[in-house]
Amino acid sequence: MDNSHSFKTSLQWSNGRKGKSSVEGMPTIEVATPPVFPGGHPNIWSPEHLYIASSEVCFMTTFLAVAEKDNLNFLDYKSSAEGLVDRGEIGLVVTKITLYPKVIIAYEEDRDKTLKLLEKAKRHCLISKSMKTDVTYEPTIEVAKSQFRPKNGFTKVS
Repeated sequence: MDNSHSFKTSLQWSNGRKGKSSVEGMPTIEVATPPVFPGGHPNIWSPEHLYIASSEVCFMTTFLAVAEKDNLNFLDYKSSAEGLVDRGEIGLVVTKITLYPKVIIAYEEDRDKTLKLLEKAKRHCLISKSMKTDVTYEPTIEVAKSQFRPKNGFTKVS
């Protein structure tokens, strides 16, 4: 794998404080100033939403990669994220992002392994490592069935 990669995006202003962001071969998304700021628009992705979502998406994809590599069989993954914008010395900045990943596993005995892989994902998440923003996470691990894997190796989950 190469050590250097390039990612390109394009942006076209449409009107007011709105535009369209695109990447060749991918769906275009409408972007705008968020409604909490003057001239902002509701129900449209803002730079703040995209910034926070990029950390959340990167964490998920990193977790999926490390879980696959370590053969973690989980049933579901979902998350939410919250970013805090505050006035700092240089003006408004995203000071903190908190990720709330939730992993559903089939067996209680996979809880420690899942937690270790979530911690590994946090350490290796490219986007969060690249940010000046403090990124923390508060994971939840839920066991779908409160049971231990059978000793015979049969692991059917019903």
